[in-house]
Amino acid sequence: MISDASTPDTQKSTPRKTFRVVLIKPSHYDNDGYVIQWFRSSIPSNTLATLYGIIHDAGEEGVLGRDVEIVIKGYDETNRILPFKQIIEDIKAAEQGVVCLIGVQSNQFPRAVDIGRKLRPHGIQVAIGGFHVSGCFAMLDDIPADIQEAMDLGFSLYSGECEGRIDEFLIDAWKGSLKPRYDYVTDLPDISESSIPILPENIVRRVAGHYTSFDSGRGCPFQCSFCTIINVQGRKSRRRSADSIERIIRANEAQNVRRYLLTDDNFARNKDWELILDRLISLKEDEGFRFKTMIQVDTLCHRTPNFIEKAARAGVHRVFIGLENINPDSLMGAGKRQNKIWEYRKMLQMWKEHRVLTYAGYILGFPGDTPESIRRDIEIIKKELPLDLVEFFILTPLPGSADHKILHDKGVWMEPDMNRYDLNYVTTQHDQMTDEELKQAYLDAWGQFYTDDHVRTIMRRGVASGLNTKKMTLLALAFFGSLHFEGVHPLEMGVFRRKVRRDRRPTLPLENPVVFYPRRIWEVLSTHYQWLVTYLRFRKIAKEVDADPNRFTYMDKATSPDRAEQEGDLEMMQAHQDKIQDPRKRQQLNQAS
Repeated sequence: MISDASTPDTQKSTPRKTFRVVLIKPSHYDNDGYVIQWFRSSIPSNTLATLYGIIHDAGEEGVLGRDVEIVIKGYDETNRILPFKQIIEDIKAAEQGVVCLIGVQSNQFPRAVDIGRKLRPHGIQVAIGGFHVSGCFAMLDDIPADIQEAMDLGFSLYSGECEGRIDEFLIDAWKGSLKPRYDYVTDLPDISESSIPILPENIVRRVAGHYTSFDSGRGCPFQCSFCTIINVQGRKSRRRSADSIERIIRANEAQNVRRYLLTDDNFARNKDWELILDRLISLKEDEGFRFKTMIQVDTLCHRTPNFIEKAARAGVHRVFIGLENINPDSLMGAGKRQNKIWEYRKMLQMWKEHRVLTYAGYILGFPGDTPESIRRDIEIIKKELPLDLVEFFILTPLPGSADHKILHDKGVWMEPDMNRYDLNYVTTQHDQMTDEELKQAYLDAWGQFYTDDHVRTIMRRGVASGLNTKKMTLLALAFFGSLHFEGVHPLEMGVFRRKVRRDRRPTLPLENPVVFYPRRIWEVLSTHYQWLVTYLRFRKIAKEVDADPNRFTYMDKATSPDRAEQEGDLEMMQAHQDKIQDPRKRQQLNQAS
């Protein structure tokens, strides 16, 4: 058992000195400049869990001396209003302290700096780490203006991973002499037996569904040009041992936490996937553990013998798949050569056979995309791919990616406000669409996929494969409504939006209470009315599906057996047949058609 901001159980004596470490996973601002935060958030922070575990173990080992207690307090700003006054008072009451803004993505960097601005005038040490800092230092020859500004404000910047080198940082912070920069981005540590990611139960309970997270491995062998992970975590597979994974499960079981998001970018490429799944299967089938997991995989995972079958036995009930696009030219241009569109349907059908709900990420804004081609391809996906949920993204040159570096080196215009790099906005010009056309195509894609008719189809496919319509109703509702009703992506969604009048982006004026509160009341009432109406509509569809006596035998073009001789009839193949470079597949398609 681990507790938040308390003395570890193994330390029975009261230390003479206290060193406070405050870990904050920042959120980012909405279009009106207010922090996006919820009563319950939807995605757990793996960085928060990882650093909590690492620093907890450093305190247990007495890295600052046995007379110093390291007291950790963790905040995920997506589900917690930051108590700045309390944080400042706690650190000032201790002998020393530091605030670490962790896991900071590019869209969160402006908010992270603004949090630090509130703390630095009180003499509090502030450090910032995460993908934005690490990606920029990994890929760019010069220091971006926003990072330089943070350094000028006296922040310490940390790039790279913390395993095996956190002691130096903690010792420097204890002495009050943090370095301006800690750079480990090219020094990737072994994580096989590193500290386990663990969060106190009270933090986990702030996530909807009480999910926590861990990474069973890091690194991805592929070369997608839009990806930052390969340039920050490397392309070599590094993984935790099966023993380490078991310790994570047992530690969380002790505090009744049983749902996990595995944050591996591609669990199917973890070289020890089978050892890990076998251990999880043993815990479930031999010892009666009742955990569930969500994983991320690539579109060729089904080619690995026993992978899908063992994943389902190991408690995988939802899987996120990097589908990205169904245009081979777009996939090749982005370096995603591993995606073979003729494999998509077979792979998805195999997951459905094992009653695993499938999500897919789909990117809009590749060079060849037009509003017409996007609409056509989404209709093809609806008819021919048995996906349960799709979430759309705008192709974004994220700092740390090859795409960003190429545009940066060429001096091509990119959106200067990092807050907009959340994959919802157009951040650089498209060759064939105006900014308005691409943005509209993105907004239209959500409504085109989540029509009532297609929600009905999704539920019919789900019931035929053994899924529950009640859960599918809530998920379809969340994916459709997040953008339409709350103006945020499903990955940023949560339960009951919070807004704090005084916690607005400093570049925007503080609103008068007479203006802010009446509008906020109207926002709450109107958005919840829309949520309710849509829920009732989707629930009615679900009840109709459940009442169908033939519901368990439903089959359509997407779920029918995948036979090679039928591929020539698929619109997905016909629309892009001239772009398929695999000669054997082209020959098969020519014969089939």
